[in-house]
Amino acid sequence: MRPMTVRRLLYSTIVVVLALSASSGAVIAQKRIPESRSQVTLSYAPLVKKAAPSVVNIYTKRVVQSRRSPFFNDPFFRQFFGDAFNFGAPRKRVENSLGSGVIVRTEGVIVTNHHVIDKADQIIVVLSDRREMQAKVILSDEKTDLAILRVDAGEERLPFLRLRDSDDLEVGDLVLAIGNPFGVGQTVTSGIVSALARAADNISDFSFFIQTDAAINPGNSGGALIAMDGSLVGINTAIYSRSGGSQGIGFAIPANMVAQVVESAVKGSKIIRPWFGGTGQSVTTDLAGALGLKRPVGVLVSEMHRIGPARKAGLKPSDVILEFNGKEVVDPRSLRFRIATMPVGGTASLTVVRKGKKLRLSLPLEAPPEIPPRRVTRLKGQHPLAGVTVANMSPALAEELSLDHGLQGVIVLDIARGSPARRIGLRPGDILSRVNSRKVDRVRSAVSVLKDQVSSWRISVIRDGRELTVVIDG
Repeated sequence: MRPMTVRRLLYSTIVVVLALSASSGAVIAQKRIPESRSQVTLSYAPLVKKAAPSVVNIYTKRVVQSRRSPFFNDPFFRQFFGDAFNFGAPRKRVENSLGSGVIVRTEGVIVTNHHVIDKADQIIVVLSDRREMQAKVILSDEKTDLAILRVDAGEERLPFLRLRDSDDLEVGDLVLAIGNPFGVGQTVTSGIVSALARAADNISDFSFFIQTDAAINPGNSGGALIAMDGSLVGINTAIYSRSGGSQGIGFAIPANMVAQVVESAVKGSKIIRPWFGGTGQSVTTDLAGALGLKRPVGVLVSEMHRIGPARKAGLKPSDVILEFNGKEVVDPRSLRFRIATMPVGGTASLTVVRKGKKLRLSLPLEAPPEIPPRRVTRLKGQHPLAGVTVANMSPALAEELSLDHGLQGVIVLDIARGSPARRIGLRPGDILSRVNSRKVDRVRSAVSVLKDQVSSWRISVIRDGRELTVVIDG
């Protein structure tokens, strides 16, 4: 190697070493000894101080009357024991339960879970300063598992939490859960948002939850899930657990759903949600490939009600709904949730793919109509359906019963105890299809056909999409 080359290589090496040393020195210079406690301590205390007074404990009482013995009214039994002997007489006992709630309006409006106050005879709200107040239920919605209570605080303005747009949440955001686990008193736990739009069965009709690893236990139901700005992003409602305690999987109802229920309660009206007026299915990987979609997301429209908003919007079978008001629609469950959080009136924007092209459509946000009128009727006479209560299906009735809006015909609402229909296996929710080969499409046609004098009955019902038929001798 030539001397000049060696000299240049040596010079380059010295420059690199000096640069690295300077860089290392800069890093070292940035490391300082903490000069105050605030530089050492990370604390949620200021946030908790602000939010905790708005979270309450809820205690409920329910009087349950135990069944008395069937022997109590038996004359033979009473002959030996007499009227004075009270064996088997009805006894009353009080069942207590506990939960949590969140004040969302300064005048004393409180959100909790439906299952916390369901069938309660007395509801006591305990504020963070230990004051107790009687609460009244102003709205309870089993479909969302939410209940709205009110307490009378007189002229006092109670602390409350502001509801935040839960669509702003992202997986990984820090959250705090505040409630009354196991009745030990107000407790705060921290965690992150583990997942969004999470499905969880047997909790509510709208299975679209915020999942968190913040510890949630029995008694936390109805409590607050708050963000780092102190706003309410969800109502803690359930846990997934094999032990009965927290295992890091808790579910909260998003604030957007809570806001809709609170608004209805404050206005003093029942909850009326818009309906879609159509059915669809999830887009699978195979379907996505066939439809030219990059990812298996969206709702593939299959059927539409003849007077439903979906048809009015201009949707067609085989359209794929990708977005609702700019929010991604992953599957039918997420579309149903999005629609349910909207008020009746106005329109919503749909992003749709039709034959490979994207379209923007406007979906009218309408209340489900009661067409035809339900005409609830208890069937009477000498026939197998005596004692069955039926009604005409309509979109409004389907919404009340949490059924598919596309169902049509005559639905079985109730079956009297000991009736022939119960013995042959009919169930509430069955749709009467045919009686003796005659089509049943309205209550009046069912009443008419059951007047026939026949030697045997052939009754067909639709259950879970299948037609079932039973034959009964007259």
